[in-house]
Amino acid sequence: MKFAICQELFVDWEWERQCQFIAETGYTGIELAPFTLAPRITDVSAARRCELRTVAESHGLTICGLHWLLAKTEGLHLTTADADVRRATAQYLRDLGSACGDLGGTFMVFGSPMQRSLMAGTSRAQAMDRAAEVFRAAMPVLSDRGVTIVMEPLTTKETNFINTCADAVELMTLVDHPSFVLHQDVKAMLSEPTPIPELIAQYANVTGHFHVNDDNLLGPGMGRTDYHPIFEALLRTEYSGWVSVEVFDYSPGAEHIAQVSMRYMRDVLRDLGVGCVR
Repeated sequence: MKFAICQELFVDWEWERQCQFIAETGYTGIELAPFTLAPRITDVSAARRCELRTVAESHGLTICGLHWLLAKTEGLHLTTADADVRRATAQYLRDLGSACGDLGGTFMVFGSPMQRSLMAGTSRAQAMDRAAEVFRAAMPVLSDRGVTIVMEPLTTKETNFINTCADAVELMTLVDHPSFVLHQDVKAMLSEPTPIPELIAQYANVTGHFHVNDDNLLGPGMGRTDYHPIFEALLRTEYSGWVSVEVFDYSPGAEHIAQVSMRYMRDVLRDLGVGCVR
C-alpha cells in the first residue's frame, strides 16, 4: 500500500521543506492543491512546474495528483445554467490536466463542493446533464496527458450534488469515459448507510483513488474509525492506487497530523501482516 498526503496542510511551508518532511515521515506521494501554488493553475509557469517536480523527486516523492481543483477560483461552476461558465469550467479542467501531467500526476480529485452544488431552480437531472457535459468536454485533453478525473462523493453537509458512491457512478455512466472514475473518501463514506468495507468491495472495479481521514476532520488514528476492516477490504480487492491522508482540521499541527496518521496506518498494516509500498 502506497501512502500520500494532501499538502495544503503545509501551506505556509516552503516547497523544499514540505517535500523533505513528507518524505522523512514515510510518505512517497504528495497530492497538490492548486490554490497553494497560485490563484489559477495557468499562473504557474512551465519552469515552475518542472522545478516543483524535480524537487519532489529529489526527495523520493511522486506528485501523484491534484485535488481541491476549483477552490478559491471565481467564475467557475459545474452545474450552473450559464453555458459560458460551464465552458470556462471545462477549459480550466483542461488547464489543470495539462499542469497535472507536467507535474507527473496521474489523477485529479473533483471535490470542490461550492462549485458544484445545485443553484436555485436547478433540478438533479439538469445538474447531472450539465456536469456530464463539462467533464466530457475536458476528457480528451486529460486522457492525452494520462490524467484521470476521480469523482468524489461528499456529505450533505458540504454539497447537495453527488453525495454517495452510487451518485458518482450515475454521473460516470453519463460521462462514459474510461478516464472518469470514482474517488472514495472515508469521511464521506461514513455518512452512507452501507459499511465502508462493503462500499469498497462493491465499487472496487471503478475506484481510482482513496482518501483517509475521520469524521472529526483529522487523520486516520486520530478519531473513532477503526481502519483494520477498511485496509483489509482494500487489500482483499487488490486496490493498487494511492491512499492519501486528507484532513480539514489543522489545529494539532501539520507535523503531528502527518506523523500520527502514518504511524497508525503502518500499525494497522502490521496487524494485517503487510507493509507499505515504497
